[in-house]
Amino acid sequence: MTIMTDPVAFAPIAAALDPDLCWDAFSRRDRDLDGKFVGAVLTTGIYCKPSCPARHPLKKNVLFFADGPAARAAGFRACLRCKPDEVGRDRQAVDRALALIAQAEAPLALEALAQAVSYAPHHFHRLFKRATGVTPAAYARKLRADRLENALKEDSRVTDAIYDAGYSGPSRAYADAEQRLGMTPSAWKKGGAGVTIRYTIADTSLGPMLVAATEKGLCRISFDEDEAELRRRFPAADIRAADAAFTALANEVVALVDNPARIANLPVDVQGTAFQQAVWDALRAIPAGETRTYSQVAASIGKPGAVRAAGSACGDNVLAVLVPCHRVLRTDGTLGGYAYGLERKEKLLALERKG
Repeated sequence: MTIMTDPVAFAPIAAALDPDLCWDAFSRRDRDLDGKFVGAVLTTGIYCKPSCPARHPLKKNVLFFADGPAARAAGFRACLRCKPDEVGRDRQAVDRALALIAQAEAPLALEALAQAVSYAPHHFHRLFKRATGVTPAAYARKLRADRLENALKEDSRVTDAIYDAGYSGPSRAYADAEQRLGMTPSAWKKGGAGVTIRYTIADTSLGPMLVAATEKGLCRISFDEDEAELRRRFPAADIRAADAAFTALANEVVALVDNPARIANLPVDVQGTAFQQAVWDALRAIPAGETRTYSQVAASIGKPGAVRAAGSACGDNVLAVLVPCHRVLRTDGTLGGYAYGLERKEKLLALERKG
């Protein structure tokens, strides 16, 4: 088959792919995007996965396709070094494992899971973590905790919710919930009943900032909000003014406004889906003074097609400044949205560029 060398001829095939985003992944040899698309080199007739260790060609000589079959249909052949077609098999194995974990009534041992997808346990453990960012056991725990949280929101009895979520008994559920929710299942169900939240409203160079925290960590950082908003979000919690210990924590948060480059390893107590948590972790990984697009954030967590969902996760961020959603821009470089106003977002970015 003859390889067409005119990139325009491939426009209908690659219309859904962002060439700049794909090239950025190739430049970084981003292993997380293996299996999401391939790059075909016009000068060699070979297509590779993003993490291929071979020397990079010139950008103008690379075309991007959704998968190996699309590249082969255009006349390219698979790279013998990075073996991009094997990524599809790996992805299918991980997807199958995800389905098995979701369907299982009890936790699956790694050996049983690996055998079900025809991989050696140690190899599959590494493969699964590379694809999802967590181990099979951690993924199962997260899925079970999500089920518990959803059941509690749907007015289920606490005991019923625990067993419906797949826990063998209350003790394990309560142990998981204390780490994940920052409160027991019954307290979560009752809107924070029995949980003490301390807060303060501090003056900053960007206006009044509300800082609130449970005993576990920070649960709300926002601008232009007051105690009434805190009570709306946590209607059954015991809302109290700051004490000396909390004031020290709040001062650490306030200092981030004018010195965003400082390391802030502060305790947090927030809830979110696995996807939201992944986005928030990606935001905290963006260095001060730099920005990313929503597309780049989605790609960094292995979900390049979830650009809108990444934007929604940024909007759901409850820890302003500490989780720097202000560092995310639209693909065209414009500011996009920000819960506390674009003027404040622009000032935050300006402060970071100065530092």
